[in-house]
Amino acid sequence: MELLFILLSTMGGAIFFTWLLRFYAIRQNIFDIPNARSSHNQPTPRGGGIAFVLSFLFALIVLVPDASLGWSSIWAIFGAGIGVALLGFFDDHRPIGVCWRLLGHFIGSIWALCWLGGMPALEIFGNRIDFGWVGHAFAVIYLVWMLNLYNFMDGIDGIASVEAICTCLSACLLYWASGFSDLVMVPLLLAMAVLGFLYWNFPPAQIFMGDGGSGFLGIILGVSSLQAAGSSPKLFWAWLILLGVFIVDATVTLIRRGLRGEKLHEAHRSHAYQFASRQYGSHLPVILAVVAINILWLLPLAACVVLWGLEGALGLVLAYVPLVMIAVKFHAGEPEKVVLHLGGRTGFF
Repeated sequence: MELLFILLSTMGGAIFFTWLLRFYAIRQNIFDIPNARSSHNQPTPRGGGIAFVLSFLFALIVLVPDASLGWSSIWAIFGAGIGVALLGFFDDHRPIGVCWRLLGHFIGSIWALCWLGGMPALEIFGNRIDFGWVGHAFAVIYLVWMLNLYNFMDGIDGIASVEAICTCLSACLLYWASGFSDLVMVPLLLAMAVLGFLYWNFPPAQIFMGDGGSGFLGIILGVSSLQAAGSSPKLFWAWLILLGVFIVDATVTLIRRGLRGEKLHEAHRSHAYQFASRQYGSHLPVILAVVAINILWLLPLAACVVLWGLEGALGLVLAYVPLVMIAVKFHAGEPEKVVLHLGGRTGFF
């Protein structure tokens, strides 16, 4: 009963804090103004993601004595999460240079990794491998990439919120089913906090989460995956599978734009989900497709890895290959003018 009250309070707190932040953004004239690279057509308040940041962290403080997390995980989450959220919040008010933002991202990632004890050993085709310092360096880059890809993928109403909720609740289900219930609390609280924010962010969105919220989600989900890997390597593979929609779309888009020599930090709208939302004339069909892919494809594959012994690397390949095909089908990373010239007609199936 006490846990249920805390979960509902977390969701309710996020709803209330988002309302406050929306009022603040309107009063301070903090709007996302539509331009040629936007996927929306009217000015919308931004920076609302700080609402679920506050709600989640407050709830976590309340549950620290009973959460079985350990202080190292708490410091990793609080230090990296608060730092990244504040950096994004200030950037929403007054843009910060790319180099300074990246420096902050690396500092936050290194902070989290230090408290987690570095990159855990992974199991690949039956062999448990400790990558040492190479693994630690990879883990820092992984956290920075997770942080930024989440920012890249927060481009249409509700998509970043829905992805976080699906991923976190799926992880909770796998934790419970595989005997790692001590890991449930962080993703469960995060899902409830983001669910409260989604009340205001669901299409048509009344407020955007902004860089503070998207960056926070990216690094907390990345930290959660590394924390899970410390308990069982197969859980890390499961997290990578569950995050497949975002990882694949962002990575395919980045690679294709990089091969053309485009500046990767510049705003654009050439992700597969953005092309899809323009084709269908609405954000909602894309959001529903993301939910369907997560529940009907990625969760069962992650369950096969965690519960039924499927090799993690093989499960990842099986999960990602169709997602890559969908991303290419929806022109991920292609110049918008070329797609329009060719007609750009496609479909989910």
